[in-house]
Amino acid sequence: MQLGAFSISLTVKDIRKSKAFYEGLGFSDMGGTGDEDWVILKNGDTVIGLFQGMFEKNMLTFNPGWNQNAEKLAEFQDIRSLQDDLKAKGYQFTAEADPSTSGPASFMLVDPDGNPVLIDQHV
Repeated sequence: MQLGAFSISLTVKDIRKSKAFYEGLGFSDMGGTGDEDWVILKNGDTVIGLFQGMFEKNMLTFNPGWNQNAEKLAEFQDIRSLQDDLKAKGYQFTAEADPSTSGPASFMLVDPDGNPVLIDQHV
């Protein structure tokens, strides 16, 4: 099972201060400007998303269909297929992708320690 590109999505109190902090650690802009209360930053293959007022908790994020540069993969397992596979294994979802659709969709799980896991397909 390939979940796609990985990033950590961090809830932040002040998007500008947090962005400056991570830029000081060597991260650079990958997406977003901060004007919509989110920005994606990258350092090597490490990707973090900063989100102000959008989520309650930090979460793990996987993007089926993307590599670590947010470039579409030639082949990947569609999110609805991933969801079906995980349902067959007994996983419970807090949000599900509509199986009657195609293209972008998402679903969410919570790990045994209460950490949200977002599977978010953009292609």
